[in-house]
Amino acid sequence: MTKLGPNGPRVSRLALASSYGVTAKDVDRAFEMGVNFFFWGALRRRSFGAALRRLAARDRGDVVIAIQSFAARPWLVRPSVELARTRLSVDHIDVLCLGYRNEGVEPALLDAASRLVDLGLVRSLMVSSHDRPTLVSLAAEPRFDTLMVRYNAAHRGAESAVFPAAKRASRAVLAYTVTRWGSLLDAASLPKDEPRPQGSDCYRFALSHPSVDACLFGPANEAEMVEALRAYERGPMTEDELAWMRRVGDAVRLHRRQAPPLGPRDYVRHGIGMVRSIATHGLTEDLLSRFNR
Repeated sequence: MTKLGPNGPRVSRLALASSYGVTAKDVDRAFEMGVNFFFWGALRRRSFGAALRRLAARDRGDVVIAIQSFAARPWLVRPSVELARTRLSVDHIDVLCLGYRNEGVEPALLDAASRLVDLGLVRSLMVSSHDRPTLVSLAAEPRFDTLMVRYNAAHRGAESAVFPAAKRASRAVLAYTVTRWGSLLDAASLPKDEPRPQGSDCYRFALSHPSVDACLFGPANEAEMVEALRAYERGPMTEDELAWMRRVGDAVRLHRRQAPPLGPRDYVRHGIGMVRSIATHGLTEDLLSRFNR
């Protein structure tokens, strides 16, 4: 367990995300395996919410519920929170994340979120951004307990910018895109002379950094969830393992940069793949994240 900043709750070091495909049964199993941090994120899946509602009714003190709001206007923040409270049958939300704030957070919007904390409807505030300088500036805002940061073996820029700012301000760090949308596990992107990482290796890498308090993980099925949770039993990485993952991350980034430009056939194939994904899995956060890479 770790604590999300000075005012935040104590949480498991892996936070299960709702938007990728896990079922209500998987939520129950994750809780049994030690996960108490649940992120009912951009896509609030009904089955995930139903499982959270059951867990909260039985063990509310042991379940930490985070939601995300992309509200552009201050008056839209509270309805998002109230809808989540109603659907989950809870009297408060533990963590409210103001999501994808690449241009910072308007004072009126932050005031609206802070009022929900004052009213006891929300216990802790978090902010996410893809822009590291923005997160550095937001770290100085005392009303945020946690910074949600893109961090993985291929994207390590947060180590030199965001993490020191978070440490100075005593902000917790929640890492996301830890597998880099799966590319750190994709044999086509990996160097031929290096062992292929497992899912748990990606989470072990992130959690081995002293500034990372927890990681968001979004398995598509039970097998992926169990593999990610092996990070607990396998523990922190050795220096040799960290060096290996950095080499893998560098190779994945280079592979991405050297890829030839897409042609008309590639766009058609990509479009067909997206349609098939939606038909099979519905709209997922992984699908949405393709537009933010």
